Amino acid sequence: MADGYLESRYDEVFGKNAKKTVVKHVPIDKLMERNRSYRGYHPETVVSRAILEKIVAVNPLLPSACNQQVLRFKLVTKDSGAELVLPNIKMGAALPELHLPFPGTAPEAYIIVCSTAPETKLVDIDLGISAQSMLLKATELGYNGLIIGAFHKENIKAAFDLPYEPLLIVAIGRGAEVIRRVEISSDESHAYYRKDGVHYVPKVRLSDLIL
Repeated sequence: MADGYLESRYDEVFGKNAKKTVVKHVPIDKLMERNRSYRGYHPETVVSRAILEKIVAVNPLLPSACNQQVLRFKLVTKDSGAELVLPNIKMGAALPELHLPFPGTAPEAYIIVCSTAPETKLVDIDLGISAQSMLLKATELGYNGLIIGAFHKENIKAAFDLPYEPLLIVAIGRGAEVIRRVEISSDESHAYYRKDGVHYVPKVRLSDLIL
């Protein structure tokens, strides 16, 4: 098809002055670069249940080990118990002296990921795929997040009367931190760190990952 054909046909049908809707494509690698782990969030940003539903909606599209589809999701906003989650999670294990999150920068909402079956290797495969995919969707929507594996499971289960075992918590908000990725060799320290207000995340260079 000749270059410009669709544009000329659009003008013929709708007129040259018609407003065109431009859909901006964001490459997956760009979304992944922006999808960093945030431990501080803008308090004025409201994360509604509708936003959480859009994020969780990626799950029926995902592959599932043996197609078990055992994951279930509890959506928690400021209106539905976010204050109950914060005392029961641990953030920034590599920076214990900072006591993250700083006051006033707690996540605005959470997705508690549960499983209807006992945790196994297959369930953990689904868990990783789900958590990363949901964070990529959050990034696409203009939000940020953090996968939290360190939390008091029994307290969370009781606080929200969950019928299933909680395995992960995904925090959602609009990030208030400056995060930089640092390329390293495989034998250098993998520990993230902060300097002059910037959060640095070491990532092993591609050439060291390929066998």
